[in-house]
This record gives sequence, structure tokens and C-alpha cells, in this order.
Amino acid sequence: MQTVRESLRRVAQEARELYLNDSVPYLDQSPTPLELQRSWLCPNKPFIVRNAISHWPAVSKWTASYLREMVGKQLVSVAVTPNGYADAVHEGRFVMPEERRMPFADFLDIIERKRTASGVFYVQKQCSNLTEEFPQLLPDIDPHILWMSEALGKVPDAVNFWLGESAAVTSLHKDHYENLYCVVSGEKHFILLPPTDRPFIPYEFFQPATYKVNEDGSFDVIDVQNAEKVKYQRNIPPEVVGGTVDTAFLLPFVCIPTSNTSSQQFQVPWIPLDPLNPDLGLYPEYSHARPLHCTVRAGEMLYLPSLWFHHVQQSHGCIAVNFWYDMEYDIKYNYFQFLDAITKAMNTV
Repeated sequence: MQTVRESLRRVAQEARELYLNDSVPYLDQSPTPLELQRSWLCPNKPFIVRNAISHWPAVSKWTASYLREMVGKQLVSVAVTPNGYADAVHEGRFVMPEERRMPFADFLDIIERKRTASGVFYVQKQCSNLTEEFPQLLPDIDPHILWMSEALGKVPDAVNFWLGESAAVTSLHKDHYENLYCVVSGEKHFILLPPTDRPFIPYEFFQPATYKVNEDGSFDVIDVQNAEKVKYQRNIPPEVVGGTVDTAFLLPFVCIPTSNTSSQQFQVPWIPLDPLNPDLGLYPEYSHARPLHCTVRAGEMLYLPSLWFHHVQQSHGCIAVNFWYDMEYDIKYNYFQFLDAITKAMNTV
């Protein structure tokens, strides 16, 4: 096993030596579709484009007063947690937020600190929440990113809207999407790890649960026993849904079927490690990882390649829009699955 472990370390080291950058590069203009394919998509490397969305009306229009006027009365989905960590490991559970429906104006009152509320609030529901819950805002942005759509020959699967408090954190995970992350106002702080660092990133299985806010403002953690309630979970492998490979599990969020499912199958695979404060005593292999840190500011766009692990923080009231393009399930995906399988086999010996 030591020989295998050393070989996996060499895979990551060779990737850094041969083609990965030491930091996330900045581009002064958007790439052409051909440049994107040659320099970024094929080698699976991130970049940031300066002034990528400066032409969007949203950059100047999306103030709190404008958002109140346009969508203030609309009911939207808001994630509420006691600590800012939604869809994250907490005290031995994979804990999802309380999903609360509330008028967007009430949410803005909390963001603007016009009223206090227990917990950390974040508009983060994906599954194309911008088109589903904020359609009034669509004229203020591009419907898709032309050079990515042309390079891939498809339009985005989802367009998502993000707005929340500075305490809201996205825990370390990966997605099966080519992700274009656009910051409209404020800034986002990313920690990125390439797919070749997979051998250093721990996964464990956890009982799923949700936060529930009590009348006194305290939070309970409630175990999920009904599969229908296990909604919007990321990258659940086929063994969790009974061993059948279904395209749903490839989506970043899926709903587990309820039929013929035992409680044992409700274990959710997730990364327990916090890259802000990694416990190298528990996870010594992470010392071989080489995370990249970058900040995406207003008007900028991050290309976050498929299968890259990422952890996200933000400034208070940061507004962002991201476009998810389904990845190509080609040899790159096969190689990652092979690396993932070898890592799992090594960790079970």
C-alpha cells in the first residue's frame, strides 16, 4: 500500500510540474471558444477574467433598493443555519440548512441589519434559482456566456443567484459542472484543489440531518429518516440510491427515491475536513495537498473547472450569479473515477 500511496502522490506532483499553475491566473479579456478549449477546458485549469461582466446592467442596478422594488414581495428560499455552514459536517452528522420560504424584502432586512434574527441567512438554493425564483432580474444579466456556450455546444443547465451574510460558508466539495462564477458586488474567497489532489482529501459517510429553528431562536439537529426529505444533496454516489447508476446522481443536487430504501442507505458521503483549519492529526495525507487561494471581486468571473474541489467564503451582502454547464463525461471523467476508486480502495485497507 505504501507503494500505491507514493504513486498517487507522484500523480499530483507531476500535475503541478507539467501543467497546473501555482496561482489562479487573471485574463484581461474573455477567451475565444478556441482559446478556452485549448488552454483551459482541455487541461482543466481555472482562471479569472477581469471586467468580465462590467457590461451587465446588474453591476450598477442591483442595489438593495432596486432588489426590494423588483422582487421584495416575492417568496424565496433561504438557507438558515446557526453557524453559516449549510450542507456540511457538524458533530458527526451531514447537516442541511433549514430551508425557509420568506418574502425577499424580509431577507434584505436581515442582510441590511434592519432587524435581527437567529442564525445565518443565505440565498443559496441552486437548481437554477435565478430563473425560477428571480425571473424579474433576468434582463439585467446575459442569459448565458457566449464563449463557453460555443465551446461546449450547449447552454447552461442552471443559472443561480447567491446573496448572504459574511458568516455563510460553502464547505469543501466538488461539482460535475463547468462553473462560471460571476461576482456582481462584494467579493468571494475561494480555496481550490485540483482533481489530482483527490488522494489527499478525505471522504466519510454521515447520517443526514437538518437544522430546525425553535421559537426561542435555538437550533436543533433533526436526523432525516425519510428519504424524500433528503433533498438537494451533492454528488451522492449510486450505492446510496440502491446501487443503480442514474444520471440524477451526477447532478450536484439530487432527490433520493423513497421506495425500497432502508435507513442504512441514508448515509451521505461528504468531506469532513475544513481547509481553513485542517486537522492533520486526523487527516495527515492532506499535508500533501496544494490548495490555491483566490478572490473574485465585483465585475470579475471565475472559471471553476469540473471536478475541482472548492470552499467558498464571501463579504457581507455579496451578490453573485453562476452558470452551470454540464461537464463532458469523457476520458477526463474516467480517469478521475479511476483515481477516486484507487483512493477509496487504499483507504479501506
